[in-house]
Order: sequence, then structure tokens, then C-alpha cells
Amino acid sequence: MSRTSSTHVGGESDGRVVPTNGPNGSGASHSEGQEGRRSTKENTEQTPSSRTQSRNHESRGLCGVRVAARQGKRTRFTALLHHVTVPQLRDSFSALKRDAAPGVDGVTWRAYETDLDARLVNLHGRVHDGTYRAQPSKRSYIPKADGRQRPLGIAALEDKIVQHAVAVVLQQIYEADFVGFSYGFRPGRGQHKALDALWVGLMRKRVNWVLDADIRGFFDTIDHGWLTRFLEHRIADRRILRLMRKWLRAGVSEDGAWSKTEVGTPQGAVISPLLANIHLHYVFDLWA
Repeated sequence: MSRTSSTHVGGESDGRVVPTNGPNGSGASHSEGQEGRRSTKENTEQTPSSRTQSRNHESRGLCGVRVAARQGKRTRFTALLHHVTVPQLRDSFSALKRDAAPGVDGVTWRAYETDLDARLVNLHGRVHDGTYRAQPSKRSYIPKADGRQRPLGIAALEDKIVQHAVAVVLQQIYEADFVGFSYGFRPGRGQHKALDALWVGLMRKRVNWVLDADIRGFFDTIDHGWLTRFLEHRIADRRILRLMRKWLRAGVSEDGAWSKTEVGTPQGAVISPLLANIHLHYVFDLWA
């Protein structure tokens, strides 16, 4: 059984991938020592060479998480937040769209770039000491092909930065879990490779029927309780789970009025695609 994708060279797709049993048990915990814990204190006066060494160390730390996830399908990770470092936050800031609309904070990418190092050190401190507060998403709408409007949630800039950094860490775990026929919102994958896999399947295998389905309002109706239970199959770091709850419960601001969110994860939030894939992994992919 293979959980890894082929390289899709010359129209080749994944082979027949059979999903194995998911990590539904509590399993063994993965301690900070096993992950190679590093100090959360950052030196903002690092030289280029020391910064390179720091990045290499962080890359090895994330690699260790990925290896542990592959080796132990029921491993629960108790120490992950320390991988969210100042350099990782800087990389996440650089990965965001420069011209994206601001959230409720009104802060743009260009404005935040001013005195960036000091801002990121401050943000890092708040994330790790528990004083970081998620802000509500600003409601926006885009037209759909059928004339209806799709609701989007525009997160505040600091929420985007932290969500991206956490997603980078969690991807090391869940990319080891996700099945081969899952293509949406994953690194190195997308709709074109999904179409490639479909073409290979139709041309080279005996296919009698094709099911085309859509989940109505999926992002808006994800059950927070079930999503949290799914996360806890792999994540035992309470600080990471607390961040997830903060983002899910931050609420929505529309025309200056705040409303709480009891279900769903905002479309447009950086963390939402990963959370959607985690939810679908347990309720659909493993069943399929």
C-alpha cells in the first residue's frame, strides 16, 4: 500500500492507492525531546551565517516531525508550537500576498513591513506566552457563476502570519497521513494533477461510471466539535489546539457588527484549507 504520489511524468498518475486505517487511537505521545526542542528565544541581532545555521536547525526540526509522523501513524505530538519561531513567522509573512485586502485591523502588508523584525518578535512572544488574541474575520462577498454570492472571511494580517506558520508545521504531519487520491489544497498538487489522474484512470482502467459531487456550503458548515476530535487524533499540544479554537471562535465582522461563529471555518483564512482537508480525510477519504 502506498500513500505517496508518483511524479506524474508523461501523464502518469498515482497507482492504485488503498487508504489504510487512520490514526484513530490515542497512541503514543511524541515528546519535545524526540522532536529536537529548540529554545523559543530569538536573537534579532544574528549575523547572516548564524541565521543560516538557525534556519538549517529549524528545517531539521520540521524534518524530524515529518519522519516521526511517517513512522508512527498513531503518534500524538505533544510539542509543536516551539517550531513556530521568529524566522518561521518572517517566512510566513513573506509568503502572504502583498496587495491583499486588509482585515478588521486595517493593517496592510506594506505597513506591517515597517519595523518588521520588532513586530515579529513581539508577535512571537504573544503567541508563546498565550496573550495572542485572534481577531474576527471581515466578511466580504464574491459573485458565483449561478448568481449567488460566496462569503469570504478576510483575516487580520497577524492572524494570517500565525496561521501560515502553524500550517507549515502541521503539514509535516498531515502530508504523511493524507491519501494519494487527495489533491485539493496540498503542496505540489492541484486540479491539473487531479485531472491527469482522472484521465489515466479513464484511459487505462475499466471504468463503468463516474461520480461528480459537490459538498454544499462545506467551509461554512464544518462542525467544530468533530474537527477538534479529528485534530486530537494527532495533535496533543494544547497550545496548538488552543490557537485553533481561537481562530474558529473569533467570529465575523460585517458592516461593523460582530457575530460569533459556532460552525464553519472562514473561506479565505490561511488555515482553513488545511482544516478542511483534515476534516475530509476522516469523514470521506478513509471511507472512500
